This record gives sequence, structure tokens and C-alpha cells, in this order.
Amino acid sequence: MTSNYTIIGAGAIGGTLAVHLHRAGAEVRLIDTDAEHIAAVRERGLRIEHPGGAFTARLPISTPEEAPDELGAVLLAVKAQATDAVAEWIAPRLAPDGWVASMQNGLNEATIARHIGVDRTVAAFVDLFADVVEPGVVRDGGIGDIALGEHAGGSSDRVRALAHDLREWGTPIVSDNVPGFLWSKLGFGAMLVASALADDDMGDLIDRHRAGLHALVREVLEVAVAEGIHLEGFDAFVPYDYLGEASAADAATDGLVAWLARQTKKRSGIWRDIAVRGRRTEVPTQYAPVLEAAERRGIPAPLTRWLVSRIEQLETHAIAMDEAHLDELDRMVTA
Repeated sequence: MTSNYTIIGAGAIGGTLAVHLHRAGAEVRLIDTDAEHIAAVRERGLRIEHPGGAFTARLPISTPEEAPDELGAVLLAVKAQATDAVAEWIAPRLAPDGWVASMQNGLNEATIARHIGVDRTVAAFVDLFADVVEPGVVRDGGIGDIALGEHAGGSSDRVRALAHDLREWGTPIVSDNVPGFLWSKLGFGAMLVASALADDDMGDLIDRHRAGLHALVREVLEVAVAEGIHLEGFDAFVPYDYLGEASAADAATDGLVAWLARQTKKRSGIWRDIAVRGRRTEVPTQYAPVLEAAERRGIPAPLTRWLVSRIEQLETHAIAMDEAHLDELDRMVTA
């Protein structure tokens, strides 16, 4: 039986997954709002460039206005700040047996579930290093991990089917602890977000600013632990090492920096949003749940607040990219 998916958001994550699903034999329809991207995909197909070569898939793509009246299996791959509005749009169109998987950055499952219900929400952790480099073209800089599970807990036939359909991409992890991956990624992601404050290789910046970045990661992960989250490691990120001795954190960063050096993508998606695309990032939405949880638990989170504030200032051109911001972060934790 052929699987059918509607992917909403045909950018870096959505586009990459769409082509891999298509190559594995699934039927895929894309929905996007970028007129240039839509036109390019319609004219030339969706091209994925990756370290081993490139391939192009001819996939149907439409605007939301042109979308089918009923949606079945939906993979949501929009920016975190668009989740609420898009989930509201999906809700009346979702088939009785339809469901939505959040293939996004951040903790978006609760937002989706408010609109369609917990039992129709699939949780997903996605660590892909991809960028839209021009309309119709996604550059995949190196495949990371994916974990899938039910937002309500446990696994299911639909989760296992999605993992199977992604076999051309790799082998997703089917897990009953997707939140453990998502919170770990928020810790790892905090370092990548901070690297967007300067115009340089993210691995080099992490290596040079260990004091501030280790403290930032530890702050995020301490909130996760207070929330009762069991953190999961992924790719080269070992979360509990950042909660232990300084020597363990240094060893973990040694491995992380070496892993990043092997990736062809050298700057974060946050950096690209600001420096190349000139648009607002998803950072405030991604880290709002962290700050809310910190407040509930009575945990000061000054470094996370500082990071979100600096990114917002960068987005509005109140400040410019400069490594001096990371020097400031280092001083905040060593003073």
C-alpha cells in the first residue's frame, strides 16, 4: 500500500524529507507560501544537493488556497512561530483518521494538539543540516538523527510506518521519549543560535567560547531536568556531560566540534535567516517554553534570556553581528 503525505512547508526540512519519501515510493504533496519557490518547483522540480551528489524530484506543490479540502497524514515543517496559525488552518481540513507530525525545531506538539487533539499529534525530533539556497534548491549539509513517537506517549502503527517510509533517508529512531531528544536539541541549539551572533564558522565559535556556551547549554538542560525530562543524546551531542564536571563538558565539546567540522554546513539556519534572508527567526518561539518552565520551577535563566534578546536585537538591526557578543557572554559567566 502506497503511503500519502502532505508536507506543509517545503523549505529546508520539509523539502529534504519530501524528496526522500518520494524516492522511497511514497506519494507526496507540498504546500508552501513562497511564490518563487513554488514556481521553481513546478518548473524544474525540487532539487536536493548533498555531499554525495544531487537528485531532483517532480512533486506537486500548491499554495494553501489551492490545497485539497481534506488532509490525511500531514508533516508540518514550517517555522515555529507559524505553528499556531497553520495548525488552526489544518484543523477543519484534517480527515477523521488524519494526523499531524511536527517535523520542526522546538516544542510545538502542545500547540498543534490544542487545535487537532493529543491523539492526532505525532512528536518528532529532526536534526537535519539543510538550507534553501535558491528557489527550488535545498542543500543538505549532512544528515543527522530523527526520532518519532506519539505525543500522547508510546509508539503506534503510523509512527512505525512513517519511520519505514523514511528508509531512503536513513533509520529514524522510534521512541517513547521524543521530548528527551527535543529538550536536548534546545541545549545543543542554544550554542548554534549563539554562533549566529557572529559571522564565522559555528564550530570554530563554539570552540573559542566554551565558557559562555557551556554555561548556556547547562542552563537550558537544568530546566529540562527540573521538568522531569530524561535527556537523550543524538549525533555528537552528549547532554549529561554538560551537567557534570568541566572536564566532561570540554571532552563533549571536543567531539562536537570535530563532528561539526565534518559537516559541509558551516553556519546555522538562524545565521542564514538574519544574514541572507533578512527575516525574523524562530528563536523567541523556540525558547519561550524554556523560559516559561524556568519561571515555573523558580530557576533563573539569565543566559537564555540574554540570548533571545540579542537575537531579537540582531533581527531588528539594533546591533550587528560581532564576536564581541560572545566575548560578553563569556564575561557574564566568568566575572
